[in-house]
Amino acid sequence: MLGIAQKDRKEIPLKNILGLISKDHQVRFSYIEDEIVVYALTPPDKNWSLEEKINYLKRITRLQFKRISEKYFTIYDDKKVDKPLCGFLIDAVSGKGIENALIKIEKTDFTTFTEANGHFTIPKISSEKIQIQHQGYQTFSISPEELNVPDCPKFRLQPILQSLDEVITHRYLTTGISKKNDGTIVIKPKKFGLLPGLIEPDVLQTMQQIPGIISIDETISNINVRGGTHDQNLFLWNGIRMFQTGHFFGLISAFNPSLAQNITISKNGSSAFFGESVSSLIDISSQAGNTENTNASLSSNMISAEFYSKIKISDNSNFTFSARRSLTDIFQSPTYRSYSNRIFQNTVITDLTTNAIVGYKSNVDFYFYDITAQFEQKIGTKHQFNIDVIAIENTLKFDQSTATLSKNSALEQESFGGSLQWKTNWNVNHSTEFKAYFSAYDLNSTNQTLESNQILAQKNKVMDYGFQIRNTNRINDQFTINTGYQLNEIGVTNFDEINLPLFSRTITNVLISHAGIAEGVYETESKKTFIRGGLRANYFDKFGLFLAEPRLQFSQALGNHWRLEILGEQKSQTLSQIIDLQQDFLGVEKRRWTLANDQSIPVQKSNQLSVGLSFKKNNWLITIDNFYKKITGITSSSQGFMNQFELERAIGDYQVLGSEFLIQKSFNRFYTWLSYAYNDNKYDFKTLNSTSFPNNFEVTHAVSWAAMYEWKKVKLALGAKWHTGRPITTPTTFTVTEANPTIVYNAPNNEKLKDYFQVNFSASKEWRLGATTRLQTSASIMNLLNTRNSINRFYRVNTTDNSVESVDTYSLEMTPNLNVKFTF
Repeated sequence: MLGIAQKDRKEIPLKNILGLISKDHQVRFSYIEDEIVVYALTPPDKNWSLEEKINYLKRITRLQFKRISEKYFTIYDDKKVDKPLCGFLIDAVSGKGIENALIKIEKTDFTTFTEANGHFTIPKISSEKIQIQHQGYQTFSISPEELNVPDCPKFRLQPILQSLDEVITHRYLTTGISKKNDGTIVIKPKKFGLLPGLIEPDVLQTMQQIPGIISIDETISNINVRGGTHDQNLFLWNGIRMFQTGHFFGLISAFNPSLAQNITISKNGSSAFFGESVSSLIDISSQAGNTENTNASLSSNMISAEFYSKIKISDNSNFTFSARRSLTDIFQSPTYRSYSNRIFQNTVITDLTTNAIVGYKSNVDFYFYDITAQFEQKIGTKHQFNIDVIAIENTLKFDQSTATLSKNSALEQESFGGSLQWKTNWNVNHSTEFKAYFSAYDLNSTNQTLESNQILAQKNKVMDYGFQIRNTNRINDQFTINTGYQLNEIGVTNFDEINLPLFSRTITNVLISHAGIAEGVYETESKKTFIRGGLRANYFDKFGLFLAEPRLQFSQALGNHWRLEILGEQKSQTLSQIIDLQQDFLGVEKRRWTLANDQSIPVQKSNQLSVGLSFKKNNWLITIDNFYKKITGITSSSQGFMNQFELERAIGDYQVLGSEFLIQKSFNRFYTWLSYAYNDNKYDFKTLNSTSFPNNFEVTHAVSWAAMYEWKKVKLALGAKWHTGRPITTPTTFTVTEANPTIVYNAPNNEKLKDYFQVNFSASKEWRLGATTRLQTSASIMNLLNTRNSINRFYRVNTTDNSVESVDTYSLEMTPNLNVKFTF
């Protein structure tokens, strides 16, 4: 009864209780500080006798109280542990130690982190609770008494896994990448491991490691998913559609790697809440969802420097800011020179006519930056409010001069977007989310030719506005219904102006679309069966066009180790990129966004179905996916032809049959994978002479291998990529007629370039500098063997000798890079 009576009273340190007893009963206690400091308990009733109080303390603390005299007591621990407090944090699912968990003694400044095996130690300095925090696990507290035992106790932590986040594997390719039962692949940069050639978790470089995703020209502004073009992928950042995805015109992701929290990639079977793409979905969310403690990081590599900070304003709100700027206009590192050589090949910068700097001086000034700001506010227990803003800029200035002439050209590419989100959890089974967003993209160039007084000005602008409402109703533990509505307005402007001869053209198109959305999600309690079926009903008022798009995700466990996956979808897209002339926008960023008009540029439509199997046992992971994909309504100007179809304007389609295979194995600190992808990708343009021929982005065979080793805070990664060359069209002869200097070609895409091969290496090491500060250094070498790969080839007339010459674009040469990052 004595113990029960104490439960409603506040716990205080044992030392303070002894002081109160000494005062009340005129006695004194002798003890060793380390033996009692870990105890905190509710004080005994003041009206109890001295004997009752001592018996209570003995029973609760298990300490020994020995009377030395009438007024003196000595206190000792007969099971004394002469060492600091210690413990292990263990993942309850995998049984492995949990690294980098934060251990903090409340009401003190002491903090520490767990080691690779989950072990931690803390001094005996307080009886306050010990708080344990980790992003992937529930936060909880333990008392110092629980650690004050002869052997370091083990605490098993359950990972934070929502019912719809059941995964096939927690480590897909590397730490921080997982594959979910709904077919999506999730990347969490804060948990990121290491990939060959990368020094930081660049999301758009990382996704190219996934089977079926490749960049045929090495840039992240030209990512091809299962044979599609880059503009057919939908890129979202906190609900904002991004029309610019890269810095350095495609070699670096435009999204700050220090910021992103969760990246979801869907190659097929995306949710009905996502539209406007006939290929893949890349959904980037940097909203934490909970109020984190204040933290920051500062880093720099040989291209740029970046800053990130999350500031905890209150228990219910925080503010996040990130900024990154290139150092390219301050100093030219070997990395910058290598990037420049790759990007500015065969452009106005190197003279598109001869691909060589001719008899004049030239100067290139280039820089980029990106900025994000986010505010999160919880209002009561039901509401959450978010504001997100992003700005991206690339600026290139190019000067040419002789002794008497000087001409300036410029290219500016910028994006700005914002979103506002309000989410209300009405109860445990019902929630509503409202989201409003806008996105603006602006591409401007001015090209002054030195040989003449001609000035060409070009602009491409996109404005995207919209809002979406999503309502979620959980019917029971297995079934959930999601419904919603989306309104979207897109406006696109294209402008061209030439001074000699005088010509000006401005074309603006606007399209408003409505979408009604309904989907049901069913998942058994055992997680063995998962089904998501949805329908997106689109209406485009300008065309009076109604499109119904069904979606399907089905996953079924076949025993303990096998899982079957079936994904299917129909999608549409009204916005696409086209190329008018290869030298547009200085030849650097020659694609411009344009809007469907339902005539010369139709609405693109896709049909895709895939069937996959996965096997997981004893740290082995094997997956295989077979798919069929058909896209209709594409235009020849969106495919980047550089042959007899370069100036043609035709409407057609392409269809892909393919397979993707991955085998992965973990051996404690060492893990490796091998992936293979096959694509049979064919065009069908009925109005062209050759109706069916290989797609410009066909990569028939692609193989990727990587091996990673992690030991304490050291990580090493070595990998190689090989794939067949892209299709090209060769001339029939290498001569042209003098009166009409045109090239006569063979059948379109009749040959392929030589195979592509590249080896990449990365290494990183982390040091802990104090309780909360960490230093991470990373180094990488892209194209370790300095292999000279031709990634594109076109042909042009040499008017000097009336011949046809080939011009190759080569891959990135051997490129080192270093990164230093402080986290505090």
